[in-house]
Amino acid sequence: MFTKILIANRGEIACRVIKTARKMGIQTVAVYSEADKDALHVDLADEAVCIGPAASKESYLVMDKIIAACKQTGAEAVHPGYGFLSENAEFSRRLEEEGIKFIGPKHYSVAKMGDKIESKKLAIEAKVNTIPGYNDAIAGPDEAVKIAQKIGYPVMIKASAGGGGKGLRVAYNDAEAHEGFSSCVNEARNSFGDDRVFIEKYVLEPRHIEIQVLGDSHGNYVYLNERDCSIQRRHQKVIEEAPSPFVDAEMRKAMGEQAVALARAVNYESAGTVEFVVSGATKEFYFLEMNTRLQVEHPVTELITGLDLVEQMIRVAYGEKLPLAQADVGINGWAMECRINAEDPFRGFLPSTGRLVKFQPPAEIPGQVRVDTGVYDGGEISMFYDSMIAKLIVHGATREQAIARMRDALNAFVIRGISSNIPFQAALMQHPRFQSGIFDTGFIAKEYPKGFDPSMVPHDDPALLVSVAAFVYRSYTDRSASVSGQLEGHERLVGDKWVVVRLTADGKEPHEVVARPVAGGYHVEYKGEQYTILSDWKLGESLFRGTCNGDEFTLQVERHKTKYSLFHWGTRADFMVMSARAAELLALMPDKPAPDLSKFLLSPMPGLLREVAVQVGQEVKAGEKLAVIEAMKMENILKAEQDCKVKKIAAQPGESLSVDQVIVEFE
Repeated sequence: MFTKILIANRGEIACRVIKTARKMGIQTVAVYSEADKDALHVDLADEAVCIGPAASKESYLVMDKIIAACKQTGAEAVHPGYGFLSENAEFSRRLEEEGIKFIGPKHYSVAKMGDKIESKKLAIEAKVNTIPGYNDAIAGPDEAVKIAQKIGYPVMIKASAGGGGKGLRVAYNDAEAHEGFSSCVNEARNSFGDDRVFIEKYVLEPRHIEIQVLGDSHGNYVYLNERDCSIQRRHQKVIEEAPSPFVDAEMRKAMGEQAVALARAVNYESAGTVEFVVSGATKEFYFLEMNTRLQVEHPVTELITGLDLVEQMIRVAYGEKLPLAQADVGINGWAMECRINAEDPFRGFLPSTGRLVKFQPPAEIPGQVRVDTGVYDGGEISMFYDSMIAKLIVHGATREQAIARMRDALNAFVIRGISSNIPFQAALMQHPRFQSGIFDTGFIAKEYPKGFDPSMVPHDDPALLVSVAAFVYRSYTDRSASVSGQLEGHERLVGDKWVVVRLTADGKEPHEVVARPVAGGYHVEYKGEQYTILSDWKLGESLFRGTCNGDEFTLQVERHKTKYSLFHWGTRADFMVMSARAAELLALMPDKPAPDLSKFLLSPMPGLLREVAVQVGQEVKAGEKLAVIEAMKMENILKAEQDCKVKKIAAQPGESLSVDQVIVEFE
């Protein structure tokens, strides 16, 4: 077996590979950019080599630097993870020429299947079902519009070397095809160094089902069931699960056999994924693409098969045979993964970067809860890389149990300092359509057409929140009185009648309660009902675990001077607790109106200002492009919300922007 391997990647996948290598007794080498010098993968590896500045094209995408690091450290093999150079045939070929093993498929397989245009042609030859479309590179946006018209809208515009949702747009008309082509070309060039783009028919109401395959150098192939990745936002996967609630045994066998046929056609050696788009109405499936690498969502397959896919990749690269045949592949229970991203779901899912003031994932439980991450408490989320900061994976005997465990784990996932998509993930977990298993890739766009806001995460047990707010407040006040030696007098002075005031966007909601101390907690009376909250929660802790009338729950608590915030099931509830007289005075205080910001275009995220599309004095119509910001490898186009006239340009292209920084001022 290899004695030392280098991981040509960063973040959670680098940490993931290091863990398996350590289990196998293999030493590891991390590479890192200047922005990642304090990253977790650098700390976990046995050795680490700096390979350049923060920008990927000057560090993680530079083959010469990776190869030099191998020679410097004596690494015998390279695991590329996903993204960066993982599907670059030239990188695989160069490693082979240098006598360094590539822990992945051979360069010719990468070249054939990593190119989306060529892979589709090969799929047709291998008698794999394919989608109609235009399979050659397209010269420009005008040609893209003509091709789209010929195929018929809607169409999917895709970068040939793309993946992970980068360089991909769906167009429903000529204007969207023209603009989408240009954005795809730019994203593809920046992310993959290859700006070729093609177009194919977009299948309406599709499900995204993918088959995990394994092949070795001895001609052995197996498929490891399917993953359902239909819950997507802007073509990036949000939730993945295995098996699929949509796929039956007959379809699984048919898709699996076609996936293996495709892998066999290119002499595939390693773990790979064949992605299919499936019609929800007819169950017809079409080849989408093959990812010649490890997938982000590989853990759900591991949990239902008991296999370590990273270990299998390493063993195949070393020349070993697969340890199982197709008949040995089973399905044990149900697994589900939520991608925890650094983005603000309440501000259009815009990237959120900065310091992780607190990062406390839920406790890992073998066979039930797993967390794959590349960050740590106090670390930094950089604007230079992908927005995903962790993967939360759960396993249960049934889909219903997996969903219940995911909801509990999301409740216990504490992230402060940046925004995360945890509230959105919690909303999806309790959405009736998701729970039914009847959905497609348009689920999020259909269910949240105007975006996501706090009202879309209604809490079905508000009494629990009110009772815990009373518990937390009394804990603080009782502690203060106890420290000063005035607890007995404090009880006589304040009594046990309180008003829990919930602060909402619409105003203040008063809730009268009685809160009395009992052994291990407080007994709360609210609206004629009795709630006994018991917990060993300590003042200042973020995580509040307890029971309410005997039922277990987990939520999060934050204290802001006189206010308390509770986080549960995706809901954030802000409270103040006070005497009845104080509540009366609070109700009389006028609410401060929000400032009028309609005359400014503000940066909704930290990022690099790529383009200002208007000039001083220009009349702008609603919907016209104003500026383009790049953050976390994605282009974000800012458009006018109403007709206006430009008064001043406050920021210039190339400038690094902070949140809410003024870009344009209007008359």
